[in-house]
Amino acid sequence: MGAIFDSIQAKLTRAFEPTRLEIEDESSRHAGHAGSRPGGESHFNVLIEAAAFAGTPKVARQRMVYRALSEELAGPVHALSLKALAPGEG
Repeated sequence: MGAIFDSIQAKLTRAFEPTRLEIEDESSRHAGHAGSRPGGESHFNVLIEAAAFAGTPKVARQRMVYRALSEELAGPVHALSLKALAPGEG
């Protein structure tokens, strides 16, 4: 993968120690749209499962992830689709 993908993976792993982490670069599906870049790595879909989310509302979970990825979201990442789960949630 690319440098932004690697950064997202490292930061989420470090911040949340997830039991499940799936990151998909969906940039190719957005070619020609706003925020799209020729090299990709502008649109991501993330599924993260971590104990850190247990008992935490959905919006708070999203804010936790956005905080961890603040540098990426302020620059190269145009869109992030996010599903944050506690262990055992579907």
